[in-house]
Amino acid sequence: MKRYIQAFILIIAIYIPVQAGAWSMLGHRIVGQIAENHLSSRSKKAIKLILGNESLAMASNWGDFIKSDSNYDSLYNWHFINLPEGLDQQKLFNYLDIQKEPNVYNKSLQLISILKNRQSTLEQRKFALKMLTHLIGDLNQPMHTAHKDDLGGNKVNVIWFGEKSNLHKIWDEQLIDYQKLSYTEYAKAIDFPSTQDITSWKSKSLKDFVYYSYQACNRIYDYTKPDSKLSYKYNFDFVETLNKQLLTGGICLANILNNIYQ
Repeated sequence: MKRYIQAFILIIAIYIPVQAGAWSMLGHRIVGQIAENHLSSRSKKAIKLILGNESLAMASNWGDFIKSDSNYDSLYNWHFINLPEGLDQQKLFNYLDIQKEPNVYNKSLQLISILKNRQSTLEQRKFALKMLTHLIGDLNQPMHTAHKDDLGGNKVNVIWFGEKSNLHKIWDEQLIDYQKLSYTEYAKAIDFPSTQDITSWKSKSLKDFVYYSYQACNRIYDYTKPDSKLSYKYNFDFVETLNKQLLTGGICLANILNNIYQ
């Protein structure tokens, strides 16, 4: 009996860290797939030299998978950034500049530098590419640019179709899962950015994408009060925001990689 209990505890210990990340496995794969759709031929060749036959979509969840390995415990706070309320764009940019603690923004920049550095080993580049693919997905999940006091919405309890949940979990997985699509179906359904969007996003910095995610987060906080009963109307009101953040995440990642390998 003791052996079964130990096995159960081990399963839980492994399961919880994986589920504690941003976009669910499905969400990260959607971002990865959209990014692949917008890669240049040079980027595709460079990425293949690093990942082999593994796609960005399939590599995108590695950043959560490694949470079950204690050797990577120090990477916990790479996946988010705590932001105070009431920041306009310039104040947010200034805030990002002064943050010394590891966060999704400054660690993404560090990973980009590793990929740009021709002296980086294959092992270093593989780590950087897989982790960057994951973190750019995280950065575009609104509740990963949220408030420290409620742990990015984890402490904001809500009811989702009659079951207990929290605001972070809604945006990590439950809204995406509600659409009932595979990651390839989902990517095909939303990967229609306008020419204007593509042109605009190519000129934006990573700070801009943090700000877009922060703006979406503020709208979510304003709408979603603690203990709210959420169901069909919440999906109707926010599915467009959800899809835009997934699409933006994919385009953001593609732009970064195309810039690295231009």
